[in-house]
Amino acid sequence: MDKTIRRVTDPSEQELESFRYWQSRPVGERLMAVCELSEAAYAFATDFKGAPAHDDQGLQGPSPCVERARG
Repeated sequence: MDKTIRRVTDPSEQELESFRYWQSRPVGERLMAVCELSEAAYAFATDFKGAPAHDDQGLQGPSPCVERARG
């Protein structure tokens, strides 16, 4: 694992650096990161609203595929 630290002060360069990093990662790793961020966001929203906590089992399997009619 490359643990290089890069100092970027320009916001547009920082955005490009972030894009380049995620493009260098395998698709599966990117999808797992999206899944983890989604779960964290939903947990935060639930805690913020004061709703009862959900069970922390994570995703229960693949999401269903939805077919759209073309045309």
